[in-house]
Amino acid sequence: EFVNECVGTNVPSEFIPSVEKGARDAIALGNLIGFPVEGLRVVLQDGAAHAVDSSEIAFRFAAQGAFKQAMRAGTPQILEPIMSTEVTVPSEYQGAAVAQIAQRKGLVQGMDGTDYVTITADVPLDNMFGYSNDLRGATQGKGEYAMEYKEHSPVPREKQEELVKAYAEKRAGKSEEE
Repeated sequence: EFVNECVGTNVPSEFIPSVEKGARDAIALGNLIGFPVEGLRVVLQDGAAHAVDSSEIAFRFAAQGAFKQAMRAGTPQILEPIMSTEVTVPSEYQGAAVAQIAQRKGLVQGMDGTDYVTITADVPLDNMFGYSNDLRGATQGKGEYAMEYKEHSPVPREKQEELVKAYAEKRAGKSEEE
């Protein structure tokens, strides 16, 4: 969201769209791993213009610089999609299925059933790749699962540090190629 709360003419009205464009450009790229920033409200309260040096591009870059400064001062977090997952297995494979969910950093929400047990769990999407084969192998092909998006949740601190480092290395490699 972009809100203009400027009073007076410190920021000329013709430059306000440039400030918004600069902020939206910075938000689209984020600052941690190159993905858009969510849940951000940008409020333009004041500024200054110069008769010679003021231009649309200058205000756009100023907004991008303000975004970067605010992100450094804050505590941005990388979010990952969490999937609501239902796993149905014969009761004799219940332990193996729960262990697989735990191995994938899933949080079991409940279990129901007698002959066939339905396990509901919240699992990060990134950890669900290859689950179909693992479940089939652990249940002799008798287990099945379904999942749907539930929410976004912060990634663990170690994973965030790893992603930020990999993105920085990737960007450093790109600038060397140019």
